[in-house]
Amino acid sequence: MQFEPGVPTQGEGIPLCVPCIQGNEWKYVKECLDTNWVSSAGPFVDCFERRIADYVGTEYAIAVVNGTAALHTALLVAGVQPDDEVLVSTLTFVAPVNAIRYIGAWPVFIDAEPDYWQMDPQKVVDFLNNKCNWHGEELHDKMTGRRVKAILPVHILGHPCDMDPILEIARNYDLALVEDATESLGARYKGRMVGSLGDIACFSFNGNKIITTGGGGMIVTNNEAWAKRARYLTTQAKDDPIEYIHNEIGYNYRLTNIQAAMGVAQMENLDEYITAKRTIAETYSKALKDVPGITPMREAEGAFSTYWMYTILINKEKYGIDNRQLLRLLADNNIQSRPLWQPIHLSKAHKDGVILSCPVAERLNADALSLPC
Repeated sequence: MQFEPGVPTQGEGIPLCVPCIQGNEWKYVKECLDTNWVSSAGPFVDCFERRIADYVGTEYAIAVVNGTAALHTALLVAGVQPDDEVLVSTLTFVAPVNAIRYIGAWPVFIDAEPDYWQMDPQKVVDFLNNKCNWHGEELHDKMTGRRVKAILPVHILGHPCDMDPILEIARNYDLALVEDATESLGARYKGRMVGSLGDIACFSFNGNKIITTGGGGMIVTNNEAWAKRARYLTTQAKDDPIEYIHNEIGYNYRLTNIQAAMGVAQMENLDEYITAKRTIAETYSKALKDVPGITPMREAEGAFSTYWMYTILINKEKYGIDNRQLLRLLADNNIQSRPLWQPIHLSKAHKDGVILSCPVAERLNADALSLPC
């Protein structure tokens, strides 16, 4: 059976990534149906929030409809306003950058570092120290004059960013630190859980994530006021739920009880899923380490990666073909793979952001290929 690159296989073939439904999902979803708790309230929503908060190590968790909604809400409660600037990884799925623009704020695109492909902390430091200045009690971009309000590092592919220097510079300039951990539930940085490192963080439970609720996302934080505001905004900003009084614009972002039931079941197997991902990564790395022109995915010292999407770099001169040619060759053999995202600073949709030099991200996009995992 043939399929187009990037399109999931059905039937024969090896897909890039599929959800693993093997626990209590059927039982818990049936309980929702039997009790009529099927919509955006119910005991499984509360349970899922508590499970995620306990796992990550935060005081609060707010379930939402998807990871993008989580990012949008997190930026709002962090105080990002129209015409602010937010430093963000350019090598990422587009969602965090879209969320910045939903608010009317502007992305400042930060390049990846070459070894583990995460946001380059030195380029964050360089931009804030050398291309910004204080105006009153706020940091402003010298070129645009706009206020710099937040940093949004994206932990891509299951691996944590190097957070200590990013956290230090954020504290120095009183910037909000919003973690996009949508691909990295279970990853750790120097023994600390991703999602507990900054001021507020976001997870995604899309069908290809390490646990899934079909869709779904989660906001986590230790800031009680931010957690209350996130819950308020994501439930249509109801000031009086009986009389339906709304004093500001809110959003219909709540997760359903049915989806949360799946999430509770999936959380019961999360450690098993992470072990499986790491075993797959180890198998790939051993098999590919001596292949000329192939650079296997690496794990930084002090990092614990979930290897959400196992990815390699391909040197055409040494390997003989480039990553797109290998993608087509694999597709011809019913094996799905995909390149990394177009760096967002190259996207026509975001051409008006603050575009810095990002050669590493561009090279990674040209050379990387994610394999079935």
